[in-house]
Amino acid sequence: MPSLTLSPPLVFGIIASAGIFLFFIGLNQARRAAGGSEDFQNRLAAYGVTTAGAAQLPQSAGFRDTLNHLFQPAADRLGRGDVKKGKPSISEQLQRADLKLRTSEYFLIQMGSTALFFLIAFVRWGLIQGLLAAVLGYLVPGVYVKYRIGRRLKAFNGQLGDTLTLLSNALKAGYSFAQAIDTVAKNAVPPIGDEFSRAVREMNLGGSPDESLANITKRVVSEDFDLVSTAYSIHRTVGGNLAEILDNIAYTIRERVRIKGEIATLTAQARASGTLITFLPIVLATFMYFVTPTYFRPMFGSIIGWILIAIGGFMIFLGNLIIRRVVAIEV
Repeated sequence: MPSLTLSPPLVFGIIASAGIFLFFIGLNQARRAAGGSEDFQNRLAAYGVTTAGAAQLPQSAGFRDTLNHLFQPAADRLGRGDVKKGKPSISEQLQRADLKLRTSEYFLIQMGSTALFFLIAFVRWGLIQGLLAAVLGYLVPGVYVKYRIGRRLKAFNGQLGDTLTLLSNALKAGYSFAQAIDTVAKNAVPPIGDEFSRAVREMNLGGSPDESLANITKRVVSEDFDLVSTAYSIHRTVGGNLAEILDNIAYTIRERVRIKGEIATLTAQARASGTLITFLPIVLATFMYFVTPTYFRPMFGSIIGWILIAIGGFMIFLGNLIIRRVVAIEV
C-alpha cells in the first residue's frame, strides 16, 4: 500500500477542518457551561422583559454573530423540514438530540466535514474518490445527530415507567399536578429530568400543564409519552382518578419495554445477519480497492464493472430491506 504523502494542501485542509470542528465543539461546551443563559434571555425578550440595568452574563464574541448572520439564510434553506411528510427541520433535530447548536453552526460543521473528507481523498486518490468522500463527509454529521436522537429517545422511554410511578405517588401524597411535575424535575435524571424541568419553567411563565406536556411530546417524539399527554388532556375534560390512570399507563409501558426486550433477543441473530450481509461486501470491496488497487481497478475501468457494482449494491439494499421488514415487529 503506497504511503500517504503529507502535501501542503492536505495538511492545510486537515488543520482547517479540525479547527472548524474544535471551534463549534467549544461553542457547544460554552453554552452548556453558561446554563442556557442566551436562550433564557431570548425567552425573556419574547415576553417583553428586558435585562437593562441587570448584571449581564458574558456574551459570545461578535464573530459568532457575524458567522450566524452570513450562513443562517443558507442553513434555513437547506434545513427546512417537510411538514406534510412529517420530516423535522434541522433545528428540531438538534433540539431532539440535545445539541446546543444553531442551524448555521451545524451547517458550517457539515461544510467542514465535507471539505475534510474531500481533501484527504482527493490528495490521496483522485477527484472521483474525493467526490464520493465529500458525500460521505456531508452525511456524517446527520448520522451522528440521528444517533443522538435515537439514544436519547431510548433513554427517555426507559425512564418513563418509573417516572410515572413517581408522579402518581406525588399525586397520592396530595400534590397538585404542577407540583408533582416539579417533584419529578428535581428528582429525575436526564434526559427525562431535563424535559420536566423545561415543562416547569414553561408553567412558571404562564403556560398550562396541557401545553407543557404537549411541548415535551413535540421535542422528544415519544409514543409512550404521547399516551401520557393524551390521558391528562382527557382527565382535564372528563375527570377521574389521575393517579390510578398514571399507574395503569406505567404498567403498560413497562410491559411494552419487557416485550420489546424479548423480541430484540429473539431477533438478534436475524439482525446480526442483516448487518453482516450489508457491510461485509462493502468492507471487503473497500479493503481490496486500497490494498490491491490493480486487482480491483477493472471494476471502475469498464462499463461492465460499473453495471456489476450497481447490481450488487441494489441486491445488498434489497436483502437488508427484506431482513429489516421481517424483524420489525410492532408492539
